[in-house]
Amino acid sequence: MDIAAKFGKRVRKIRLNKELSQGRLAKRMGVNPAYISQIERGVQNVSLRGMEKLAKALDVPVKELLG
Repeated sequence: MDIAAKFGKRVRKIRLNKELSQGRLAKRMGVNPAYISQIERGVQNVSLRGMEKLAKALDVPVKELLG
């Protein structure tokens, strides 16, 4: 499994633990829900700023996303 897929799996796990839908997370981030889906499937690479935005929307430290 490559790093993007591992990262996406981690994001999905955190999102589900927080009982958030992809749509709700996307709304918190101000992005399209398809973007969240692509991240979780390991199709979309996330920039450092994107990681920071994602962590903030999930209310976790960035290091938790990197697991």
